[in-house]
Amino acid sequence: IFPYLNQEFKDSESGHRSCKTRLVTKDGRCNIEFGNIEYSNHFAYLVDFWTTFVEIRWRFVLLLFVASFTGSWFIFSLLWYWIAKSNGDLTGQNRTDGHVQCIDNVNGLTTAFLYSLETQTTIGYGGRALTGHCAGTVALIIIQSLIGVFINCFMCGVILAKISLPKKRAKTVTFSNTAVICLKKGSLCLLIRVANLRKTLLIGSQIYGKLLRTTITPDGETIILDQVDIDFMVDAGKDNLFFVCPMTLYHVIDRSSPFYELSADTLPQQDFELVVFLDGTAESTSSSCQVRTSYIPQEIQWGYSFLPIVSRTKTGKYRVDFSNFSKSVRVTTPHCIHCFETDTDQRNHNSHNQQKTGIDNMGFQVIDIHDFVDITKM
Repeated sequence: IFPYLNQEFKDSESGHRSCKTRLVTKDGRCNIEFGNIEYSNHFAYLVDFWTTFVEIRWRFVLLLFVASFTGSWFIFSLLWYWIAKSNGDLTGQNRTDGHVQCIDNVNGLTTAFLYSLETQTTIGYGGRALTGHCAGTVALIIIQSLIGVFINCFMCGVILAKISLPKKRAKTVTFSNTAVICLKKGSLCLLIRVANLRKTLLIGSQIYGKLLRTTITPDGETIILDQVDIDFMVDAGKDNLFFVCPMTLYHVIDRSSPFYELSADTLPQQDFELVVFLDGTAESTSSSCQVRTSYIPQEIQWGYSFLPIVSRTKTGKYRVDFSNFSKSVRVTTPHCIHCFETDTDQRNHNSHNQQKTGIDNMGFQVIDIHDFVDITKM
């Protein structure tokens, strides 16, 4: 009935899979850049400084961490050195009899830096300390202590926020490398497999897709990256999924689907990108996260189905075999949706023409038949 089966889509010249520029990479990063932004708009990044610090790379966070502490220690060491020099506490300065020092054992820039470090980190070895005879030193030690606490809180907050970013949780949610098109529950469907690698659940998970392609409007306007909604479902529905084991998402290819005009022959020549999203809330941290991936036509296999990966052990546990997570097997599949609909209509027509005649009497009851019967006497 279905004579055409899909073959692996390969580049006819090199024999390898063709490469295509993606808007969304397989690991969910967006491949886009902004140009010709006015210089004044960069000030907005400084206004939203918290998000800027959280989103910058780790190398810059570590550089900011080191620079903020060492810079503050050095700046305050200059102030302590200036106070000691103004009071005549440094080595080599002429001291009169009865000279009262503001800071003990600070007799140079190096000892002033050590005293600044010991004060801000609350080490306090005891060799260098305030004498209490200078009011300026008391005010300065209060200011440095408050600034040191602020730097500690800010840097700890940035590092903790970067460690607990929701996108880190998304790294433990994976999609299959390819998508497949086959028959599922009497319909031609596009299937994608997704799995949560952690045992903690994603609460309130929602799955949806966007088809990105270049379209031309009736007015002749070219729209680049035109977005079309793609509905995905699982056997349990499409919202509030029980994401405890790998699930197979499917999109029914019907008259309302943008894949309705595709066939096994025309699919490799198409130019589109299917982006799949999974939104959910991490059970352990209560933080929302989004997982993204994309598929190009060369990564969609027509006439294939995923291998089963969930089984039950002898001890009664359910086992997931991730070695078959992205593997598929060839199955009997219509060449196009029109072939499938034509064949379905033909089967339905044959089933209606093969209606039986007579009287149904499933209970074997005595009934009267009032039809006239012609009797021929021999």
